Amino acid sequence: MKMNRETVKRYLWLGYINLFMSTFAFGGGYVMVPMIQKYFVDKKQFFSKEDLHNMAAIAQSTPGPIAINLSALSGFRVAGIGGAIISCLATITPPTIILSLISIWYEVFRQNVIIAAILQGMQAGVAALMVNMIIGMFQMILKEKSIFLTAMVPCAFAASFFLQINVILILVVCCILCIIRVWWKKRRNAKCG
Repeated sequence: MKMNRETVKRYLWLGYINLFMSTFAFGGGYVMVPMIQKYFVDKKQFFSKEDLHNMAAIAQSTPGPIAINLSALSGFRVAGIGGAIISCLATITPPTIILSLISIWYEVFRQNVIIAAILQGMQAGVAALMVNMIIGMFQMILKEKSIFLTAMVPCAFAASFFLQINVILILVVCCILCIIRVWWKKRRNAKCG
C-alpha cells in the first residue's frame, strides 16, 4: 500500500496533536472535547462542531474510555483506519507513562503539598471545560427548535440530580423516547403524504 505525502503529514500531525492533548488533558475524556474542537474544528477544519458533538455522544455511549474513543473517531475522520490507530496509540502513551511514574513514587506524591495544590487547581480548570462543553451541546439542542428535546435536558438533569435515578436508566429512557418520537413523526408523515 503506497502512502502519499498528504497522508503521511496527517499521520504525523495526528500523532503529535494526540500526544499533546493527552499529556495535558487532565480530567479525562470530557476535557478532550474542547481541545479537539480547538485543533480539529477551529484550526484545521477537518469536521464541524456538530460532527464533534455527535462523535462525543458516540464516544460516551460506546464501551471504553471516552478520550480513546473520541481520539479514534477523530483520527478515523481525518485519516481513516491508520489515523484511528495512530490517534489511539498517541492518546494512551502519556497517561501510561505518567501513571507508571506516579506508581513508582506514590508515597512521595501523596504527601507532597505542592502536588496536592496543583491537582486542586486542575479540578477547577476541568470543571470549567466541562461546563463549556455542556453549554455547547445544549446550544445544539436549542438549534433543533424542538420543545420535546429542549424539555428533555432539564428533566434528565432533575432525574439524576434530585431524584438520584441511575444515569444509565435515564439514557435508556431518553433513547426510547426519541425512537418513539421519530417513529411517530414518520408514521404521521406517511399518513399525510
